[in-house]
Amino acid sequence: KKQPRKGEFVMKIAVTTENDMVFQHFGKCKSFTIFQVENGEIKSKSLLDAGESGHSALATLLAEQDVNLLICGGIGGGAKDALQSAKIELVAGAQGNVEDAVRNYLAGK
Repeated sequence: KKQPRKGEFVMKIAVTTENDMVFQHFGKCKSFTIFQVENGEIKSKSLLDAGESGHSALATLLAEQDVNLLICGGIGGGAKDALQSAKIELVAGAQGNVEDAVRNYLAGK
């Protein structure tokens, strides 16, 4: 894994995904789009298949991918706690295209 250079800001953002749109129920999410972001720019994106994972397993799955932030639609309390335990930041209430959701986040919207 390449280490960020000094002053470089690198993060991984996961977005609950269905047909390139923000999927509205975290606990039933079957796939995530993982965005690699450096210095506020999207460098790459890939699809992560969540299979049949449930709420807490999803948080573990994202933590194993070194995800820093999750953008999703709706999310329950248990899942929020699991993400917090995994030290993954949460932005809920997103909708629309997954890449737009990440760009909006990066733009501070």
